[in-house]
Amino acid sequence: MKLGKVEFCHFLQIIALFLCLSGMNQAELSRSRSKPYFQSGRTRTKRSWVWNQFFVLEEYMGTDPLYVGKLHSDVDKGDGSIKYILSGEGASSIFIIDENTGDIHATKRLDREEQAYYTLRAQALDRLTNKPVEPESEFVIKIQDINDNEPKFLDGPYTAGVPEMSPVGTSVVQVTATDADDPTYGNSARVVYSILQGQPYFSVEPKTGVIKTALPNMDREAKDQYLLVIQAKDMVGQNGGLSGTTSVTVTLTDVNDNPPRFPRRSYQYNVPESLPVASVVARIKAADADLGPNAEMEYKIVDGDGLGVFKISVDKDTQEGIITIQKELDFEAKTSYTLRIEAANMHVDPRFLSLGPFSDMTTVKIIVEDVDEPPVFTSRLYSMVVSEAAKVGTIIGTVAAHDPDASNSPVRYSIDRNTDLERYFNIDANSGVITTAKSLDRETNAVHNITVLAMESQNPAQIGRGYVAITILDINDNAPEFAMEYETTLCENAQPGQVIQKISAIDKDDPPNGHQFYFSLTAEAANNHNFTLQDNKDNTATVLTRRNGFRRQEQSVFYLPIFIVDSGSPSLSSTNTLTIRVCDCDADGIAQTCNAEAYILPAGLSTGALIAILACVLTLLVLVLLIVTMRRRKKEPLIFDEERDIRENIVRYDDEGGGEEDTEAFDMAALRNLNIIRDTKTRRDVTPEIQFLSRPTFKSIPDNVIFREFIWERLKEADVDPCAPPYDSLQTYAFEGNGSVAESLSSLDSISSNSDQNYDYLSDWGPRFKRLADMYGTGPDCLYS
Repeated sequence: MKLGKVEFCHFLQIIALFLCLSGMNQAELSRSRSKPYFQSGRTRTKRSWVWNQFFVLEEYMGTDPLYVGKLHSDVDKGDGSIKYILSGEGASSIFIIDENTGDIHATKRLDREEQAYYTLRAQALDRLTNKPVEPESEFVIKIQDINDNEPKFLDGPYTAGVPEMSPVGTSVVQVTATDADDPTYGNSARVVYSILQGQPYFSVEPKTGVIKTALPNMDREAKDQYLLVIQAKDMVGQNGGLSGTTSVTVTLTDVNDNPPRFPRRSYQYNVPESLPVASVVARIKAADADLGPNAEMEYKIVDGDGLGVFKISVDKDTQEGIITIQKELDFEAKTSYTLRIEAANMHVDPRFLSLGPFSDMTTVKIIVEDVDEPPVFTSRLYSMVVSEAAKVGTIIGTVAAHDPDASNSPVRYSIDRNTDLERYFNIDANSGVITTAKSLDRETNAVHNITVLAMESQNPAQIGRGYVAITILDINDNAPEFAMEYETTLCENAQPGQVIQKISAIDKDDPPNGHQFYFSLTAEAANNHNFTLQDNKDNTATVLTRRNGFRRQEQSVFYLPIFIVDSGSPSLSSTNTLTIRVCDCDADGIAQTCNAEAYILPAGLSTGALIAILACVLTLLVLVLLIVTMRRRKKEPLIFDEERDIRENIVRYDDEGGGEEDTEAFDMAALRNLNIIRDTKTRRDVTPEIQFLSRPTFKSIPDNVIFREFIWERLKEADVDPCAPPYDSLQTYAFEGNGSVAESLSSLDSISSNSDQNYDYLSDWGPRFKRLADMYGTGPDCLYS
């Protein structure tokens, strides 16, 4: 009859107990043939412990302590005079001994996997004297193993991969199970492997646990993953052995065993003729069941009438073939195209060439659809020329456009005014003739780029664009002039024939052969005694002195008119005035100062000293003005006499005739208060009554004297003011009270004829003040002669 697992364990325990009991008698102590043992007080033969190794079966499940063995000394007569003591590992806690009989028992369940053996020491003592009657000896209690641990896969569950189409016996992965039982005792730790799930595709070697393929031609495209269950059983796989299992997931990896195939033998696509170049016409794809690099493919057009019109490329992400346009389509020229396209794998595995060619062919037909197209010009860019002297309405050129569609609708023309904002040109709507609409100027705009629009008569929304570049031809319509505004200086010690300026000219025109200018002095200046002009024949001229001894106090500025003629047909000319200033120069001929007023300054003072003096004078003037202002504010009365508060108007009429805008009102009472002598000072923060009671008395000066002094002070300031404007103004100060004797402050009326005022500086102010310089100056009548 069959025994269950529990009954089998009990059976093994009974056998082990029988073995222990049978060996117990051999473990009893007996007399030894060793040297005698000398006890104190008397001499006797030495006794010795003699026993075999104790064995205890692990996992004892009984309720009573498990008998291990018996210690006995031949000194023991059985009268209780000998006492047995046990010490060492597990003594008293796991193993106990009957001190009278020497019987050893195990009080706890033992597990060999936790501890395989225990080392203990035994001693026999005289109960009365407590002295040893035998030497202490060491012995071992070994735990005997039973099959109580199943095999375990410590690294499971497992995952592995194997290429599809692998031959039978290809190794996949190795699994390993461990058993905690004693491998040196019996078969408890001897494991064998078997496969519980995964047949017939895979197998496992019983002793090594190596998993291998068991079927050929396993196809990833049919099934790409398998779940295996592997069992490990101890006791060499016999009945009653313990077992453990683990799972192994095996994935078939891809190989290139599937050629690409087009799902259809032919494709057809409709494309409008207006589709721009580089646009996508179609996307086709050959099916390939492989993955990754094994599914990568390339496409190419191998035949057909659209080889130069279309091209095909591959989308790396989707492996699609993308057909694009390389040239513009024209329905009127060709209505359809046929392409033969091949798809082929890029990475071919030679092992599977027997499955057939790893490429496929298909046919793609592209139908071009008609689209209403805008008019097309016969040229993309028209180049035209016209003279800037052309009259309004002059024909410049003609543009032409036609409708490319089969209907060939009539075309009307117009100019895009965004490109001709000034409306220089017109175009005939029917013929396309371009004419001038305004006078042209090459110097303003040498090239006009305009856009001409061509619209279908039947469909104005269809607009074609043509581009016209109109070049303006030059004529000689600009006179030459100085190339720059020259700053010419002349040293007082200049010698005759000395070059003081080299001049050149410019001309806005652009003659074909370049500019050629001719320089000369004007007729009225040709015979002057100061300067001469030399034409260098290279579009430059040189100004030279004709005498020496130039003095600024005599004449500080010369104006030399120069006549310039160009080489155009007809030629044009202009007169340009060169301003020459006489300056004081150092030994190297470098101008130091060119102002005539410098002569009135003390000799020997440097420029820095002059600036310092002027700064001091200016500071003093500012201080004086501040003191006067403060005094005026202090002397200003706090209370005005209403009867004497007469407000008058001083009206100034400038020579510009500003009218009422030039009228300025002045408080005449304020003028009076400038010279009032106050007897007392009145505070501003007193009440009106107190002000009335404490009204100050004034010591007045006659009105005529006050205004006469005021007016003459202003007159003197105007006469000596060095910053006075270059024009005279008549300023009238009128007083409508009694006794006003104000006179005109005009420098023309108030200054006597024998005044020593010098107006030579007017000649330094340029040609605008020439008339005043002639009237008041003492210099020569002609400035350049």
